[in-house]
Formats: sequence, C-alpha cells, structure tokens
Amino acid sequence: MFNHPVSDIVTIIRNGYLAKRQVVSSPVSKLRENILKILKEEGYILNYSKNNSSKIIKFDIHLKYSGNAPVINEINVISKPGKRIYCNSDKIPLIKNGLGMVVISTSHGVIADHEARAKNLGGELLLKIF
Repeated sequence: MFNHPVSDIVTIIRNGYLAKRQVVSSPVSKLRENILKILKEEGYILNYSKNNSSKIIKFDIHLKYSGNAPVINEINVISKPGKRIYCNSDKIPLIKNGLGMVVISTSHGVIADHEARAKNLGGELLLKIF
C-alpha cells in the first residue's frame, strides 16, 4: 500500500533512469495511467502497458533515452498530501521557459499545462518535468 500515487510513480521513474533501466514497473491505478498517458504523448517515455503475468497487475513503463542520456532530466512532485498546490489557468508556471511541463489535475481530468492554458482550466499541480 502506498500513501501517495503521484510521489510513488515519480520516484519509480526517477530511480529507473538513475539505474539506466529500460523498463520499470508500477502498481496500476487510474491516476497513474493518466500521468503515463501524458508522459507518452509528450515524448518523455516510450510506452507503457499492463502486465497481467502475476497475481498483481502492474504497469510496465518503457523509459526513453537519447543516446546514453535519459530524456527526463528532472521530475519532481509539486502537490503533496500535506500541502496541495492549486492555481488558475493564468497562474500555471512555465518550467524552464516552456521547455518543461507541468501535469495538472483539473475538473476535466489529468492534463498537460499547455492544454490547461488552451482550455482555460486551473486545478491541482501534480508534478513538473524537464
């Protein structure tokens, strides 16, 4: 049992890159799946799939590298269980002058920062990636 699914998946991905892994595993949840979908669409991971081979269903996350360097240089959690961070669409932060990305949980689901600005949606800032 994990306390915070966002912190868990961020740590799994970060540790996978530090250990130069090609594939890492994470427990299945809808929030994790939505985050992985955004990471795949934005080109930060190669792919993800459900692994039903054992009793516990897990996601297999295929990490992406550019040469020997990981595609994700920095990935951090913004909102934590003890301190949630919310913002309006006009206050969504730019990460490294727009080179990075923020993942936001809105009333329309979990979306990337550029999509939230286009739809004029605010919400909880989940994580930032560069």
